[in-house]
Amino acid sequence: MRIVVHGQQAFGKAVLEALIKHGENVVAVYVAPEKEGAKIDPLKEAALAAKLPVLQPASYRKPEVWEEFRALKPDLQVMAFVTLFVPEEFLNIPTKGSIQYHPSLLPAYRGASAINWPIILGEKETGLSIFWPDNGLDTGDVLLQKKTPISATDTLGTVYFDRLFPMGVEAMMESVALVKAGKAPRIKQDDSKATYEGRCGAENARIDWAKSWRQIDPLIRGCNPAPGAWSTLDGKTLKIFDAKPLPAKDPKGIAGKMGEIVAVEADGFTVVCADGRFKVTRVQPADGKKVDAGEWASSAKLATGARLS
Repeated sequence: MRIVVHGQQAFGKAVLEALIKHGENVVAVYVAPEKEGAKIDPLKEAALAAKLPVLQPASYRKPEVWEEFRALKPDLQVMAFVTLFVPEEFLNIPTKGSIQYHPSLLPAYRGASAINWPIILGEKETGLSIFWPDNGLDTGDVLLQKKTPISATDTLGTVYFDRLFPMGVEAMMESVALVKAGKAPRIKQDDSKATYEGRCGAENARIDWAKSWRQIDPLIRGCNPAPGAWSTLDGKTLKIFDAKPLPAKDPKGIAGKMGEIVAVEADGFTVVCADGRFKVTRVQPADGKKVDAGEWASSAKLATGARLS
């Protein structure tokens, strides 16, 4: 079976390397074009190391791009991490079609920030889907799914890198085997259960200290490492990556204005919220790198009584 890998970044590289390790017949690799001045994409680097042809069209809507793909005589297109829109005219060229990875349990959390939102919205479980893409956004038939719990301390980083990334590579290998064996299912998505969340960006990640710790905590975790939950101090942005909620047990557990810094210590600082406080331990100032919050507080001469907003 002639396989073409389509994707980018570390996940695309991992899928390509797994296919090669499994002895699959990968005949070419499609990679998103790098922006000017950017480093070579990890998938492209791996493809070149494997002496595979690399194609980087800027658009997949052009008939000449379809013909170039058709000339490869592909049986299956494996789409590991794809950001450009790929129309059905291109998807349907391989004799056995195209399969794609998506980091949610479709039809829930369609869209570009499918890992952030389940954490932010307090879900207890998420997962991944390998599906047959069509012209819709994450709407195609599902081939297989894998689930994973979301714990009270999970971040975007732990959910993806510790679980959805390695599980996704394994699920891709399992899916390819099912396609080869002629046993790959096509399960219609239940559109009545579909949800779509827009991209999680800076505008979604601002912390409102007047809210409950139950709302602030998953926001911080769901935005770590990207886009980074943030607040402002003296008009300057301060991203907050690690913070432990300290729910109030009595009025003293709040004892301050919303966003007020009530303690500054060597290992971080403490901020007031609606029903408790947060011990902040890792931050990133607007003009710097990520750093331990205590170290930043010392260098910034942070004092109690200052207020985040």
